[in-house]
Amino acid sequence: MVAVFLAEGFEEIEALTPVDVLRRAGADVKTIAVGRSKTVKGAHGIPVVADMTLSQLGEDVKPEMLVLPGGMPGTLNLKKNKRLMSMVKEAADEDRWVAAICAAPSILGELGLLAGRRAVCYPGFESSMSGATLAPKAKVVRDGNIITGKGMGVALTFALVLTGVLFGPDKVDEISSSILTDAQS
Repeated sequence: MVAVFLAEGFEEIEALTPVDVLRRAGADVKTIAVGRSKTVKGAHGIPVVADMTLSQLGEDVKPEMLVLPGGMPGTLNLKKNKRLMSMVKEAADEDRWVAAICAAPSILGELGLLAGRRAVCYPGFESSMSGATLAPKAKVVRDGNIITGKGMGVALTFALVLTGVLFGPDKVDEISSSILTDAQS
């Protein structure tokens, strides 16, 4: 299972683009609200109904991939959830996939998960990227089991990288050709 975590104020495109692309690829993707309600309002006021709340996720469930969308105050609200922070650390320690985009890579930096790794983040969050070697010209960086994306404008690229690590390059080509076609005849 791929778990995409939603906190009040999340960046809608950064959360829903990976959900869409990964589901097209055949992944079992669950959106998980970190608050009490399954309905979570994004940074731009768009309400999204998550598949479940974090409290409904069994303590023994270990997603293959954890995805943290950015956005403000979404990133700050993700950080406040102690169970989620524990899950992120555990997943990284167990070599499961951990992906974060925009402001959310700062969470990984603050948890000490980027030490000695290449990473990107939204400009202005570099000081929270403790121990990372920043790759400012990159859009998406994969270093080991950690994947970081720069921001909303690279959400599709980020989603395709996630697809590639789970399903391989042939699936990325298949999905890319199905969604990146020229609309003009």
